[in-house]
Amino acid sequence: MPDRSEPITQLLQQWRSGNREALGRLTPIVYDELRRLARRSMKGERAGHTLQPTALVHEAYVRLAGAEIDWRNRAHFFAVAARLMRRILVDHARGSHRARRGGGLERVTLTDALGVGGGREDLDLVALDEALRRLAAQDERKAAIVELHFFGGLDYDELAETVGVSAATVDRDLRLAKAWLRKEMRPTSGSSAR
Repeated sequence: MPDRSEPITQLLQQWRSGNREALGRLTPIVYDELRRLARRSMKGERAGHTLQPTALVHEAYVRLAGAEIDWRNRAHFFAVAARLMRRILVDHARGSHRARRGGGLERVTLTDALGVGGGREDLDLVALDEALRRLAAQDERKAAIVELHFFGGLDYDELAETVGVSAATVDRDLRLAKAWLRKEMRPTSGSSAR
């Protein structure tokens, strides 16, 4: 992927300064990247999922375009986009659950979602969201890396750029976070010992 971080950063700053022309040049660049991120973040979803990647991108883009945020750079923009995609997907899962009145939530496997090997550890997006909140209370960076990787679809180099650490640190944090999530989301018999 070509390095377009400076043009995006400059266009974001120009747009925030009131340059409407910058938004016109920025839109096709970020829209293409958002579509790529949405496809990657929804890769583990079941066939027939009622929220399609294009709808996810449109919803995220509308919220991003209307946000009053002082964009720092490309990495900041896509970090916010990943967080928005997470909220949209979790809200959709909650809505689907309410619509089915007690039916199962949208299910993905931890293996598909985060590339964690092992058995079929089914989880729902709401449970993943709650686990990520608990992880963030303990280690914000690891939770952010998981969020950006799963919901934003960022690869290790993109994660390193966004979070401001080395790719080796991203690898270590992601492995530790996956292990923590695997343990945290393991179904327990009886009462929970959290």
